[in-house]
Amino acid sequence: MKPGPVAALVAYLTALVVIGFVHDPGWLAGGLALAVAAAGRLRWRLLRRSLVAILTFNLGVSLGYLLVAAWQAESSWSVLIRLNLRVTLLVFIGFWFVARVNLLAALRFSPTLVLLATVAAGHIVVFRRVVDDFRCALISRGGGRPPPWRDRLRHAGGLSACLFDKSVTSAERSTRALRSRGCFDD
Repeated sequence: MKPGPVAALVAYLTALVVIGFVHDPGWLAGGLALAVAAAGRLRWRLLRRSLVAILTFNLGVSLGYLLVAAWQAESSWSVLIRLNLRVTLLVFIGFWFVARVNLLAALRFSPTLVLLATVAAGHIVVFRRVVDDFRCALISRGGGRPPPWRDRLRHAGGLSACLFDKSVTSAERSTRALRSRGCFDD
């Protein structure tokens, strides 16, 4: 029997809190294995998405932590394993939750939360389109060849600046629109 969306939301939020209090890498690895096994036919796609999503963050944090630990002559492997397992588990269950539960149905108990989730979903669609447009522009200018790293870095910088500007502008507009409709009672 599939739980209702509100029960799934409560279970997800509870799992986030519980995972935050678990510090044993064995329990975290077991939780990740259990979550992967319980995900059913979506397991490999969700695991791949999770690993791709956290690759840059975990690699940067792990390398930085290793450098600091080497400089201070400390062993850091248990901390790194715990950190990477926890982040992987949290991201995996987040993707699993989004794939299985209609977030708007889960938030139906609060009209304000439904409104905010709808606005956020709209922003996600807009940002995804901007990223796709930038990607297509980079490909079309390459003449069928992969662009050099210098062009890729310049492209990433332009995309980041565009997304930042768009997010600030959209946040200001959304805040003004929501405030004018009485969403925020200050």
